[in-house]
Amino acid sequence: MKYQGISRRAVLRGTGAVLAGAAFSTGVMADAPPAESVTPALIEAAKKEGQVIYYTSTDLPVAEKLAKAFEAKYPGIAVRVERTGAERVFQRIGQEYSSNIHAVDVVNSSDAAHFIVWKRDGILAPYVPEDVAKFYPADHRDPDGQFASFRVWLSIIAYNTNLVKAEDAPKSFADLLDPKWKGKIVKAHPGYSGTIMTATYQMQRDLGWSFFEQLAKQNIMQVQSSADPPKKLELGERAVMADGNEYNIFQMKESGRPVEPVYATEGSPLIIGPNGIFKGSPNPSAAKLFQSFSLGREAQQLIIDVGGLRSVHAQTTEKAGRKPLKDIKTMKDDAAAVEKEGDSIKARYTKIFHV
Repeated sequence: MKYQGISRRAVLRGTGAVLAGAAFSTGVMADAPPAESVTPALIEAAKKEGQVIYYTSTDLPVAEKLAKAFEAKYPGIAVRVERTGAERVFQRIGQEYSSNIHAVDVVNSSDAAHFIVWKRDGILAPYVPEDVAKFYPADHRDPDGQFASFRVWLSIIAYNTNLVKAEDAPKSFADLLDPKWKGKIVKAHPGYSGTIMTATYQMQRDLGWSFFEQLAKQNIMQVQSSADPPKKLELGERAVMADGNEYNIFQMKESGRPVEPVYATEGSPLIIGPNGIFKGSPNPSAAKLFQSFSLGREAQQLIIDVGGLRSVHAQTTEKAGRKPLKDIKTMKDDAAAVEKEGDSIKARYTKIFHV
């Protein structure tokens, strides 16, 4: 293992990870193991283990709802949710595996580039749930069956409707540079959040670093997690968020809070959060059962309905009142490029924003 320093580039020797990312985008499953259904034998083995350890960067209330739904379906198997930012998840697993500690069963990260590294280092366990084989698009499942897209969402602009009139709200990223928003914007950090790492890559690629240089002059409030800007917005601490989770905004708006999403005319960054099982996990049967559940129709509909997330499962339906993903202009995801450029993105961002 080459995790010393837990640098993205330190763990990316040669071209293996980039090739893995390219293979993920092709959707070819030539080397994947056969799909597996949930059997009574698997359930019984999982109950004997009694728990599953889930490291995730999903917002805690959503992760806990998923865990409770699993526990209700499979009584006797507890889900221990360990939630933190994606970059912290990556660091923790790097530290554990470099010390030969196998403490995690299933991982979800909002930075799909992490799975490129984990796959290249051979620490993911191949496992293809039946639903993934039947109902997932080819480009949302690893060709070797080591991970699949658990959740899809956007990093968006949003505003507080008590502080900003609809006609005055920004419609684009360029609008955020208007002097009227100085001191009124909140945004998250790519050094903590995988969502924001991915969004920052896509935005600097499509808009240029000059956008961030100009945005830094707007005296923004800098926070950590991609879940933090929506919270600051809801509380009225800032009028506009420059980035953050679409799903938090959905949850807040649908519960009557004064927030409104904005889909930038330039395109909204598209974020993909895969799930994968780790080799040598302490509860391998429970891990398989939890992976099958998480990627199945029931759980995928749950994360849409109560979590505000998007799903690529063909049997799910989008919630009424939300703008369908197909109608939104999005930026292109490129996990391999994020992995390659992640360290330089964090360094340049820190230099620009002095954080």
